[in-house]
Amino acid sequence: MTVRHRMADGAAWALRSPWVGLLPGSALTVVVALAATFVATLQGGPQLLYALFFGVAFHYLSQDAKTKPGIEFCSRTLLRFGVGLLGARITATQIIGLGWFTAGVVVAGVLSTLAMGLLLARWMGMNRAQGILSGGSVAICGASAALAISAVLPRDKDSDRFTLVVVVTVTVMSTLAMVLYPPVARLLALPPELAGLFIGGTIHDVAQVVGAGYMLGPATGDIATIVKLFRVAMLTLVVVGVSTAFKSAREAAHQAGGGTGRSQPLVPWFLWVFVAMVLLNSVGAFSPVVQDGLNTVSRACLVVAIAALGMKTSFKQLASAGWRPFALILIETLWLAALVLACVAWRR
Repeated sequence: MTVRHRMADGAAWALRSPWVGLLPGSALTVVVALAATFVATLQGGPQLLYALFFGVAFHYLSQDAKTKPGIEFCSRTLLRFGVGLLGARITATQIIGLGWFTAGVVVAGVLSTLAMGLLLARWMGMNRAQGILSGGSVAICGASAALAISAVLPRDKDSDRFTLVVVVTVTVMSTLAMVLYPPVARLLALPPELAGLFIGGTIHDVAQVVGAGYMLGPATGDIATIVKLFRVAMLTLVVVGVSTAFKSAREAAHQAGGGTGRSQPLVPWFLWVFVAMVLLNSVGAFSPVVQDGLNTVSRACLVVAIAALGMKTSFKQLASAGWRPFALILIETLWLAALVLACVAWRR
């Protein structure tokens, strides 16, 4: 066999191997995520938002035959894996230690914000899936919740674009809240336990909660972080509920898109990973070093997934979404803040 024939056989094997086919797009997405991380470390700012915008710049590669499989893999499978690993941040002890009042306020905030999203979406002429996606992202944990919930919603031609709009808007809102909410807590002279409830119960993303909480002191920062992690823990119940509610619509969309018609699982595999991480962390199976490593891997997966989602859209597509998604998330954010502040004021 000649060298030319061996090279041809090697190239043919590479084309037949699904894992090799993922390499070009996956490598490109990882490079974009690393660039976003470098800029966020050097200049500050939201890492996920940088990854999204950097990814949009490479939109033209999302339909390239070489890079498309890897981009799709990162935007779906890697995304789900990263969401599953979020459970390594949470323990049952942390949740129990919150007390009934704090837990009740958080649950009320999550459920009412989801309901607000549904009502506003209907009023604005949007569909149920969009209302749930926006409400869940505001109610639970921002971009991470948006990505997790979108994974179990029925897919159509506008799904990825709307998810990206939600991610952009909720990240911007979370950053603004990190700046504006601590002065509100100081103005109201809230004690650490109530200030922590306000910060942890309202700001969307975990990183911004930590930043805002510790601006007010170590005690407030600790309470805000635990409250926020309780909201993150509710992600499992919300995603299972959404998966149940949209099961028939999701299967219909799957079949219409050329799927095999195989029944979709009620509880997605990444939620089992999430629950397993919570249980293992609760019994002390993870050392601090391992826990930090899992959190780092989870964050890295989400950054890469956001970069991949960015590649699948464009600024023109984002602009075509109109003003309604932005107004929807703004109203939901204001609702959640007003509700938690009202509960805090009553508690005082």
